Amino acid sequence: MPSTGSEPPAPKTSSSTGETSSPTPQPLFPHHHGDDLAQPFIAVTATVLTAIQIPRAHMVAPPLAISLFVVVAACSFAAIFSWARLSQRAQVALAGGYAVLAAVLLPLAHNTVAPFFAYSAAATAGVKLASRRTAVGVAAAGAVSAASAVWIADRLSPSPGYWPWWLALTVAMPVYMGISKRDRREALASAQHAAAEARRATESEARTAALMERGRIAREIHDVLGHSLSGIALQLDMADALSQKDRVEEARAAVRRARALAVDSIAETRHAVHALREDTLPLQESLRLMAEGEEVAFEIVGEPVPVSVEIAQTALRVAQEALTNALKYAPGAARAMTLEFTADAVALTVVNGPAGSPAPRPGAEGTGMGLVGMRERAALVGGTLRAGPNIADAAPGGWTVRLEVPR
Repeated sequence: MPSTGSEPPAPKTSSSTGETSSPTPQPLFPHHHGDDLAQPFIAVTATVLTAIQIPRAHMVAPPLAISLFVVVAACSFAAIFSWARLSQRAQVALAGGYAVLAAVLLPLAHNTVAPFFAYSAAATAGVKLASRRTAVGVAAAGAVSAASAVWIADRLSPSPGYWPWWLALTVAMPVYMGISKRDRREALASAQHAAAEARRATESEARTAALMERGRIAREIHDVLGHSLSGIALQLDMADALSQKDRVEEARAAVRRARALAVDSIAETRHAVHALREDTLPLQESLRLMAEGEEVAFEIVGEPVPVSVEIAQTALRVAQEALTNALKYAPGAARAMTLEFTADAVALTVVNGPAGSPAPRPGAEGTGMGLVGMRERAALVGGTLRAGPNIADAAPGGWTVRLEVPR
């Protein structure tokens, strides 16, 4: 513990992110705050009472006693109001002088309130001196000085009112109360600092989570719109090239395909927004709602367990992409979803049968980005995705997409 002053410095805050963080709370016991306000009042009260009692008290060497009283009172007020402006050496000198002079004053004005200053000096050393060893040393010097002064005064001018020399040693005891008070202040300041650090860590985690959420939302929108917009651009480029060659009917067909892709893109975007709003629902409930909206058979195998938001969103996105692709490339085919929970994984299987219509609907041509996007999303959460005809021996002539993600 550095010995640079009486009060522990307020911990400084720093931010490596460049963002404004909450200010660090000030120490619980700053100067003249809380119970410290009682110190000036007690010092003033003791000084006034001693000043009133001295003229009527029987004292040894009154001129010396009065002079010591003035100096001791000045030391008491300096320790209260000027301590923070003093250097470390000056603080030790002030505390030591206060303790020794107050100890010498004790037997000279023993029948007044003056002995209070000897005890106050020890308590002040315990509270304000940064080094515990120095504080105990100052208090011990005061106790030895008080015992010596009492013994000498009793020899020079015997009086039945003098304290026993051993009783004067008790003036050192308040140093331990002062040290205890200082330790309590430092513990409270450390607790405040720890609470502030915890709050800043929580805010940092919240900012990181918000950034991750923004990235997730951006990835959702990119997956939904990316391949659709690419297909639209390709069809429009084709229409433009065909129109320049006077192949009007083929150009119109390309425009119709572009329009169909745009309509599909709008529907997929709505599905994605719906999926993003389902974070608070369990995965099985979100898939059930999707299946009901798509009029698709849905089955759950195993005991449902909670999964992370990332896994849930990946499963929802794969289900949406697989159902949309089945509707595109196998119009009229039966579609079904199965969500399977095992001891160490979650699996989603989307199956469609053979096309019920002889040809895909207009705009069915794709860019090939859907399957790539699904595999990339599965890899991001440590899963795998397989897609192909009859890989699960289901719906012969159809297509199966299976996502497996470890829990």
